[in-house]
Amino acid sequence: MVNPKDISVKAFDYNLPEAQIAQYPLANRDESRLLIYDFSKITDDRFRNIPHYLSSGDLLVFNNAKVVYARLFFQKPTGAQIEIFCLEPVDPPEYASAFKENYSVQWKCMVGNLKKWKTEDIEQTLSLYDRNIRLKAQKVRREKNHLIIRFSWDDASVTFGEILDHAGKVPIPPYLKRESEKIDKERYQTVYSRIKGSVAAPTAGLHFSDRVLRDMKEKGIRQAELTLHVGAGTFRPVKTETAGQHAMHLEHFSISRETLDQLIDQHKNIVAVGTTSVRTLESLYWIGVKMHRHSIDEENIKLNQWEHLELPEDMEVPDALNVIRKYLDNTGKQSLNTSTRIMITPGYHFRLTHGLITNFHLPKSTLLMLIAAFVGDDWKKIYDYALRNDFRFLSYGDSSLLLPFGT
Repeated sequence: MVNPKDISVKAFDYNLPEAQIAQYPLANRDESRLLIYDFSKITDDRFRNIPHYLSSGDLLVFNNAKVVYARLFFQKPTGAQIEIFCLEPVDPPEYASAFKENYSVQWKCMVGNLKKWKTEDIEQTLSLYDRNIRLKAQKVRREKNHLIIRFSWDDASVTFGEILDHAGKVPIPPYLKRESEKIDKERYQTVYSRIKGSVAAPTAGLHFSDRVLRDMKEKGIRQAELTLHVGAGTFRPVKTETAGQHAMHLEHFSISRETLDQLIDQHKNIVAVGTTSVRTLESLYWIGVKMHRHSIDEENIKLNQWEHLELPEDMEVPDALNVIRKYLDNTGKQSLNTSTRIMITPGYHFRLTHGLITNFHLPKSTLLMLIAAFVGDDWKKIYDYALRNDFRFLSYGDSSLLLPFGT
Protein backbone atom coordinates (compact mmCIF):
# COMPACT_ATOMS: atom_id res chain seq x y z
CA MET A 1 0.00 0.00 0.00
CA VAL A 2 1.22 3.50 -0.85
CA ASN A 3 2.26 5.61 2.12
CA PRO A 4 -0.42 8.33 2.52
CA LYS A 5 2.32 10.96 2.58
CA ASP A 6 3.57 9.81 -0.84
CA ILE A 7 0.20 10.09 -2.60
CA SER A 8 0.48 12.22 -5.73
CA VAL A 9 -1.65 15.38 -5.64
CA LYS A 10 -2.06 15.45 -9.43
CA ALA A 11 -4.03 12.19 -9.18
CA PHE A 12 -6.91 14.33 -7.88
CA ASP A 13 -7.03 16.76 -10.75
CA TYR A 14 -9.95 17.14 -13.14
CA ASN A 15 -11.20 19.78 -15.55
CA LEU A 16 -13.75 22.07 -13.89
CA PRO A 17 -15.37 24.44 -16.42
CA GLU A 18 -15.81 27.97 -15.11
CA ALA A 19 -19.47 27.83 -16.15
CA GLN A 20 -20.17 25.06 -13.65
CA ILE A 21 -18.92 27.01 -10.63
CA ALA A 22 -22.06 28.34 -8.95
CA GLN A 23 -21.71 32.08 -8.45
CA TYR A 24 -24.92 32.51 -6.45
CA PRO A 25 -27.25 30.25 -4.47
CA LEU A 26 -30.57 29.08 -5.88
CA ALA A 27 -33.71 30.91 -4.80
CA ASN A 28 -34.67 28.04 -2.48
CA ARG A 29 -32.04 26.17 -0.50
CA ASP A 30 -33.55 22.71 -0.85
CA GLU A 31 -34.11 22.94 -4.62
CA SER A 32 -30.46 22.15 -5.25
CA ARG A 33 -29.78 18.95 -7.10
CA LEU A 34 -28.70 15.87 -5.17
CA LEU A 35 -26.44 13.15 -6.51
CA ILE A 36 -26.93 9.86 -4.65
CA TYR A 37 -24.05 7.39 -4.60
CA ASP A 38 -25.35 4.21 -3.00
CA PHE A 39 -22.95 1.27 -2.96
CA SER A 40 -21.49 2.31 -6.36
CA LYS A 41 -24.89 3.04 -7.99
CA ILE A 42 -25.47 6.69 -8.99
CA THR A 43 -28.84 8.41 -9.31
CA ASP A 44 -29.99 12.00 -8.82
CA ASP A 45 -32.89 13.91 -7.31
CA ARG A 46 -33.61 17.21 -5.56
CA PHE A 47 -32.17 17.91 -2.13
CA ARG A 48 -35.62 18.36 -0.60
CA ASN A 49 -36.10 14.59 -1.08
CA ILE A 50 -32.96 13.57 0.80
CA PRO A 51 -34.95 12.06 3.73
CA HIS A 52 -36.10 9.31 1.33
CA TYR A 53 -32.51 8.10 0.99
CA LEU A 54 -31.77 7.92 4.71
CA SER A 55 -33.06 5.44 7.27
CA SER A 56 -34.97 5.85 10.49
CA GLY A 57 -32.41 5.68 13.28
CA ASP A 58 -29.61 7.28 11.26
CA LEU A 59 -27.75 10.00 13.15
CA LEU A 60 -26.99 13.13 11.12
CA VAL A 61 -24.11 15.14 12.54
CA PHE A 62 -24.16 18.86 11.71
CA ASN A 63 -21.48 21.51 12.13
CA ASN A 64 -23.34 24.40 13.78
CA ALA A 65 -20.52 26.91 13.24
CA LYS A 66 -21.66 30.39 12.26
CA VAL A 67 -19.74 32.51 9.76
CA VAL A 68 -18.54 35.85 11.11
CA TYR A 69 -18.25 38.93 8.96
CA ALA A 70 -14.50 38.69 9.21
CA ARG A 71 -13.33 41.16 6.53
CA LEU A 72 -12.75 44.73 7.72
CA PHE A 73 -11.78 47.59 5.38
CA PHE A 74 -9.88 50.70 6.41
CA GLN A 75 -9.31 53.77 4.24
CA LYS A 76 -6.04 55.64 4.71
CA PRO A 77 -5.89 59.44 4.28
CA THR A 78 -3.97 58.81 1.04
CA GLY A 79 -6.96 56.89 -0.31
CA ALA A 80 -5.32 53.48 -0.10
CA GLN A 81 -7.66 50.74 1.14
CA ILE A 82 -6.38 48.16 3.61
CA GLU A 83 -8.31 44.90 4.01
CA ILE A 84 -7.91 42.99 7.28
CA PHE A 85 -9.21 39.43 7.29
CA CYS A 86 -9.68 38.20 10.87
CA LEU A 87 -8.73 34.51 11.07
CA GLU A 88 -8.85 33.58 14.76
CA PRO A 89 -8.59 35.30 18.15
CA VAL A 90 -5.28 35.47 20.03
CA ASP A 91 -6.08 37.60 23.09
CA PRO A 92 -8.42 36.45 24.45
CA PRO A 93 -7.94 33.14 22.58
CA GLU A 94 -11.48 31.81 23.02
CA TYR A 95 -13.97 32.81 20.32
CA ALA A 96 -16.87 33.48 22.69
CA SER A 97 -14.72 35.70 24.91
CA ALA A 98 -13.19 37.55 21.95
CA PHE A 99 -16.60 38.47 20.56
CA LYS A 100 -17.73 39.76 23.97
CA GLU A 101 -14.69 42.01 24.54
CA ASN A 102 -15.64 45.67 24.80
CA TYR A 103 -12.34 47.52 24.71
CA SER A 104 -9.67 45.72 22.67
CA VAL A 105 -8.81 42.33 21.13
CA GLN A 106 -5.91 40.78 19.26
CA TRP A 107 -6.53 38.56 16.25
CA LYS A 108 -4.45 36.56 13.83
CA CYS A 109 -5.10 38.25 10.48
CA MET A 110 -4.26 38.31 6.80
CA VAL A 111 -3.81 41.82 5.41
CA GLY A 112 -4.50 42.94 1.87
CA ASN A 113 -2.48 45.84 0.42
CA LEU A 114 -0.02 45.50 3.30
CA LYS A 115 2.71 47.39 1.45
CA LYS A 116 0.58 50.55 1.79
CA TRP A 117 0.34 50.11 5.57
CA LYS A 118 3.62 51.33 6.97
CA THR A 119 4.07 51.85 10.72
CA GLU A 120 1.12 54.05 11.62
CA ASP A 121 -2.13 52.85 13.14
CA ILE A 122 -5.16 52.95 10.88
CA GLU A 123 -8.68 53.75 11.95
CA GLN A 124 -12.24 54.27 10.81
CA THR A 125 -15.36 55.80 12.29
CA LEU A 126 -18.43 53.59 12.55
CA SER A 127 -22.00 54.73 13.08
CA LEU A 128 -23.50 52.17 15.43
CA TYR A 129 -26.61 52.52 17.63
CA ASP A 130 -26.79 56.20 16.66
CA ARG A 131 -23.29 56.77 18.03
CA ASN A 132 -19.98 57.36 16.30
CA ILE A 133 -17.35 54.82 17.33
CA ARG A 134 -13.69 55.07 16.42
CA LEU A 135 -12.16 51.70 15.56
CA LYS A 136 -8.37 51.50 15.45
CA ALA A 137 -6.11 48.73 14.07
CA GLN A 138 -2.50 48.37 15.16
CA LYS A 139 0.14 45.90 13.97
CA VAL A 140 1.51 43.99 16.96
CA ARG A 141 3.88 41.54 15.25
CA ARG A 142 4.42 39.54 12.11
CA GLU A 143 4.26 35.74 12.21
CA LYS A 144 4.88 33.17 9.48
CA ASN A 145 1.89 33.67 7.17
CA HIS A 146 -0.05 36.35 8.99
CA LEU A 147 0.03 39.34 11.33
CA ILE A 148 -1.22 39.80 14.86
CA ILE A 149 -3.47 42.87 14.86
CA ARG A 150 -4.78 44.70 17.91
CA PHE A 151 -8.21 46.26 17.46
CA SER A 152 -9.38 48.87 19.94
CA TRP A 153 -12.38 51.18 20.08
CA ASP A 154 -13.57 54.08 22.21
CA ASP A 155 -16.98 52.88 23.37
CA ALA A 156 -17.02 50.20 26.08
CA SER A 157 -20.73 49.56 25.59
CA VAL A 158 -20.02 47.93 22.22
CA THR A 159 -18.52 44.46 21.79
CA PHE A 160 -16.14 43.30 19.08
CA GLY A 161 -18.82 40.91 17.86
CA GLU A 162 -21.17 43.85 17.31
CA ILE A 163 -18.44 45.73 15.45
CA LEU A 164 -17.90 42.80 13.07
CA ASP A 165 -21.64 42.36 12.56
CA HIS A 166 -21.94 46.03 11.65
CA ALA A 167 -18.76 46.82 9.75
CA GLY A 168 -17.48 43.45 8.52
CA LYS A 169 -18.08 41.84 5.15
CA VAL A 170 -19.01 38.20 4.51
CA PRO A 171 -15.83 36.23 3.66
CA ILE A 172 -17.16 34.46 0.58
CA PRO A 173 -14.73 32.08 -1.17
CA PRO A 174 -12.04 33.68 -3.36
CA TYR A 175 -12.93 31.45 -6.32
CA LEU A 176 -16.25 33.30 -6.69
CA LYS A 177 -14.19 36.26 -7.91
CA ARG A 178 -16.73 38.85 -6.77
CA GLU A 179 -17.40 41.01 -3.75
CA SER A 180 -19.86 39.85 -1.14
CA GLU A 181 -23.42 41.07 -1.66
CA LYS A 182 -26.55 41.40 0.44
CA ILE A 183 -27.72 37.87 -0.44
CA ASP A 184 -24.54 36.36 1.00
CA LYS A 185 -25.34 37.57 4.53
CA GLU A 186 -28.27 35.18 4.66
CA ARG A 187 -27.34 32.43 2.23
CA TYR A 188 -23.66 31.92 3.13
CA GLN A 189 -24.96 30.68 6.47
CA THR A 190 -26.75 27.45 7.38
CA VAL A 191 -30.25 27.65 8.88
CA TYR A 192 -28.96 25.88 12.00
CA SER A 193 -25.79 27.95 12.52
CA ARG A 194 -25.38 29.07 16.14
CA ILE A 195 -21.75 29.33 17.28
CA LYS A 196 -19.79 32.28 15.87
CA GLY A 197 -16.22 31.73 14.75
CA SER A 198 -15.96 30.38 11.19
CA VAL A 199 -14.49 32.43 8.37
CA ALA A 200 -15.92 30.00 5.82
CA ALA A 201 -19.28 28.25 5.80
CA PRO A 202 -19.63 24.50 6.30
CA THR A 203 -21.19 24.53 2.85
CA ALA A 204 -22.71 21.04 2.80
CA GLY A 205 -25.30 22.39 5.21
CA LEU A 206 -26.35 25.30 3.00
CA HIS A 207 -28.94 23.09 1.27
CA PHE A 208 -30.87 22.28 4.43
CA SER A 209 -34.15 24.12 4.98
CA ASP A 210 -36.48 24.06 7.95
CA ARG A 211 -38.77 21.86 5.83
CA VAL A 212 -36.07 19.24 5.22
CA LEU A 213 -35.07 19.19 8.88
CA ARG A 214 -38.71 18.72 9.86
CA ASP A 215 -39.18 15.89 7.35
CA MET A 216 -36.11 14.15 8.71
CA LYS A 217 -37.33 14.41 12.27
CA GLU A 218 -40.73 12.99 11.29
CA LYS A 219 -38.99 10.01 9.67
CA GLY A 220 -37.05 9.26 12.84
CA ILE A 221 -33.68 10.46 11.56
CA ARG A 222 -31.80 11.76 14.57
CA GLN A 223 -29.69 14.90 14.70
CA ALA A 224 -26.59 15.90 16.63
CA GLU A 225 -24.41 19.01 16.57
CA LEU A 226 -20.73 19.76 16.92
CA THR A 227 -18.74 22.90 16.22
CA LEU A 228 -15.68 23.16 14.02
CA HIS A 229 -14.62 26.71 13.19
CA VAL A 230 -13.82 26.53 9.49
CA GLY A 231 -10.64 28.44 8.73
CA ALA A 232 -9.47 30.25 5.62
CA GLY A 233 -7.03 27.40 5.05
CA THR A 234 -9.90 25.36 3.65
CA PHE A 235 -9.58 27.49 0.47
CA ARG A 236 -5.80 27.12 0.24
CA PRO A 237 -4.91 25.10 -2.87
CA VAL A 238 -2.52 22.18 -2.59
CA LYS A 239 0.54 23.25 -4.56
CA THR A 240 2.87 20.44 -3.54
CA GLU A 241 3.59 17.28 -5.51
CA THR A 242 2.67 14.90 -2.70
CA ALA A 243 0.18 14.98 0.16
CA GLY A 244 2.97 14.73 2.72
CA GLN A 245 4.51 18.00 1.52
CA HIS A 246 1.31 19.94 2.15
CA ALA A 247 0.93 21.69 5.51
CA MET A 248 -2.64 21.13 6.70
CA HIS A 249 -4.40 24.06 8.35
CA LEU A 250 -5.43 23.93 12.01
CA GLU A 251 -9.10 24.22 12.96
CA HIS A 252 -10.61 24.50 16.43
CA PHE A 253 -13.55 22.34 17.40
CA SER A 254 -15.87 21.69 20.30
CA ILE A 255 -18.06 18.71 21.08
CA SER A 256 -20.51 18.57 23.96
CA ARG A 257 -21.03 15.71 26.38
CA GLU A 258 -24.55 15.35 24.96
CA THR A 259 -23.27 14.86 21.40
CA LEU A 260 -20.57 12.50 22.61
CA ASP A 261 -23.26 10.34 24.25
CA GLN A 262 -25.21 10.29 20.97
CA LEU A 263 -22.13 9.24 18.99
CA ILE A 264 -21.41 6.38 21.36
CA ASP A 265 -25.00 5.14 21.15
CA GLN A 266 -25.26 5.50 17.35
CA HIS A 267 -21.66 4.92 16.27
CA LYS A 268 -22.61 2.42 13.53
CA ASN A 269 -25.01 4.63 11.56
CA ILE A 270 -23.58 8.13 11.51
CA VAL A 271 -24.05 10.36 8.46
CA ALA A 272 -21.79 13.42 8.52
CA VAL A 273 -23.02 16.69 7.05
CA GLY A 274 -19.91 18.05 5.39
CA THR A 275 -16.20 17.36 5.41
CA THR A 276 -15.78 19.56 8.49
CA SER A 277 -18.01 17.18 10.46
CA VAL A 278 -16.02 14.23 9.09
CA ARG A 279 -12.70 15.70 10.18
CA THR A 280 -14.07 16.35 13.66
CA LEU A 281 -15.63 12.90 14.03
CA GLU A 282 -12.54 11.06 12.85
CA SER A 283 -10.28 13.24 15.00
CA LEU A 284 -12.36 12.29 18.05
CA TYR A 285 -11.52 8.62 17.58
CA TRP A 286 -7.78 9.30 17.43
CA ILE A 287 -7.91 11.70 20.35
CA GLY A 288 -9.57 8.95 22.39
CA VAL A 289 -6.83 6.51 21.36
CA LYS A 290 -4.18 9.08 22.19
CA MET A 291 -5.64 9.80 25.62
CA HIS A 292 -5.83 6.07 26.33
CA ARG A 293 -2.22 5.42 25.33
CA HIS A 294 -0.56 8.46 26.82
CA SER A 295 -0.92 10.65 29.88
CA ILE A 296 -1.41 14.02 28.22
CA ASP A 297 -2.25 17.49 29.43
CA GLU A 298 -4.99 19.62 27.88
CA GLU A 299 -2.64 21.39 25.50
CA ASN A 300 -1.56 18.11 23.90
CA ILE A 301 -5.05 16.74 23.32
CA LYS A 302 -5.01 18.40 19.88
CA LEU A 303 -4.41 16.18 16.85
CA ASN A 304 -1.63 16.91 14.39
CA GLN A 305 -1.65 16.31 10.64
CA TRP A 306 -0.23 12.79 10.43
CA GLU A 307 -0.43 11.79 14.08
CA HIS A 308 -3.09 9.18 13.35
CA LEU A 309 -0.53 7.22 11.31
CA GLU A 310 1.59 6.77 14.43
CA LEU A 311 -1.18 5.64 16.76
CA PRO A 312 -2.38 2.03 17.21
CA GLU A 313 -5.64 1.11 15.48
CA ASP A 314 -6.86 -1.62 17.80
CA MET A 315 -9.45 0.30 19.86
CA GLU A 316 -13.14 -0.06 19.18
CA VAL A 317 -14.99 3.20 18.51
CA PRO A 318 -17.12 3.15 21.71
CA ASP A 319 -14.02 2.47 23.79
CA ALA A 320 -12.14 5.41 22.28
CA LEU A 321 -15.09 7.77 22.78
CA ASN A 322 -15.61 6.54 26.31
CA VAL A 323 -12.05 7.61 27.14
CA ILE A 324 -13.06 11.16 26.20
CA ARG A 325 -16.30 10.88 28.17
CA LYS A 326 -14.35 9.74 31.23
CA TYR A 327 -11.99 12.71 30.78
CA LEU A 328 -14.96 15.09 30.78
CA ASP A 329 -16.35 13.42 33.89
CA ASN A 330 -13.03 13.63 35.72
CA THR A 331 -12.46 17.29 34.84
CA GLY A 332 -16.07 18.42 35.31
CA LYS A 333 -16.17 19.79 31.76
CA GLN A 334 -19.32 19.80 29.64
CA SER A 335 -17.47 19.77 26.32
CA LEU A 336 -14.15 18.88 24.72
CA ASN A 337 -12.51 21.95 23.20
CA THR A 338 -9.40 21.37 21.15
CA SER A 339 -8.11 21.47 17.56
CA THR A 340 -7.18 19.23 14.65
CA ARG A 341 -4.93 19.25 11.61
CA ILE A 342 -5.86 15.76 10.47
CA MET A 343 -5.36 15.13 6.77
CA ILE A 344 -7.48 12.30 5.39
CA THR A 345 -6.23 10.71 2.19
CA PRO A 346 -6.93 7.46 0.28
CA GLY A 347 -6.13 4.42 2.37
CA TYR A 348 -7.65 5.93 5.49
CA HIS A 349 -10.06 3.65 7.39
CA PHE A 350 -13.08 5.63 8.59
CA ARG A 351 -14.20 4.93 12.14
CA LEU A 352 -17.31 7.04 12.74
CA THR A 353 -18.38 8.16 9.28
CA HIS A 354 -20.72 5.79 7.42
CA GLY A 355 -22.42 8.29 5.13
CA LEU A 356 -21.52 11.77 3.93
CA ILE A 357 -23.50 14.73 2.59
CA THR A 358 -21.16 17.08 0.75
CA ASN A 359 -20.81 19.49 -2.16
CA PHE A 360 -18.48 19.11 -5.17
CA HIS A 361 -14.96 20.27 -4.43
CA LEU A 362 -12.04 21.92 -6.18
CA PRO A 363 -9.54 19.86 -8.16
CA LYS A 364 -6.36 18.89 -6.27
CA SER A 365 -7.82 19.94 -2.91
CA THR A 366 -7.57 18.28 0.49
CA LEU A 367 -11.37 18.04 0.45
CA LEU A 368 -11.35 16.01 -2.76
CA MET A 369 -8.68 13.73 -1.28
CA LEU A 370 -11.01 13.11 1.68
CA ILE A 371 -13.83 12.20 -0.72
CA ALA A 372 -11.50 9.83 -2.57
CA ALA A 373 -10.59 8.24 0.75
CA PHE A 374 -14.28 7.70 1.48
CA VAL A 375 -15.49 6.29 -1.87
CA GLY A 376 -12.23 5.08 -3.41
CA ASP A 377 -11.60 5.49 -7.14
CA ASP A 378 -15.34 5.88 -7.66
CA TRP A 379 -14.82 9.59 -6.94
CA LYS A 380 -13.93 9.87 -10.64
CA LYS A 381 -17.20 8.23 -11.65
CA ILE A 382 -19.14 10.52 -9.30
CA TYR A 383 -17.48 13.69 -10.60
CA ASP A 384 -17.76 12.60 -14.24
CA TYR A 385 -21.50 12.08 -13.72
CA ALA A 386 -21.87 15.50 -12.07
CA LEU A 387 -19.92 17.24 -14.85
CA ARG A 388 -21.77 15.49 -17.68
CA ASN A 389 -25.14 16.26 -16.13
CA ASP A 390 -24.46 19.94 -15.47
CA PHE A 391 -24.37 19.87 -11.69
CA ARG A 392 -23.30 23.13 -10.07
CA PHE A 393 -19.96 22.99 -8.22
CA LEU A 394 -18.32 24.41 -5.08
CA SER A 395 -19.79 26.38 -2.17
CA TYR A 396 -23.08 27.52 -3.71
CA GLY A 397 -23.33 24.44 -5.91
CA ASP A 398 -25.31 21.22 -5.73
CA SER A 399 -25.02 18.41 -3.20
CA SER A 400 -24.24 14.72 -3.01
CA LEU A 401 -25.15 11.92 -0.60
CA LEU A 402 -22.35 9.36 -0.47
CA LEU A 403 -23.23 5.93 0.93
CA PRO A 404 -20.30 3.69 -0.06
CA PHE A 405 -21.43 0.89 2.25
CA GLY A 406 -25.01 0.87 0.95
CA THR A 407 -28.25 1.74 2.75
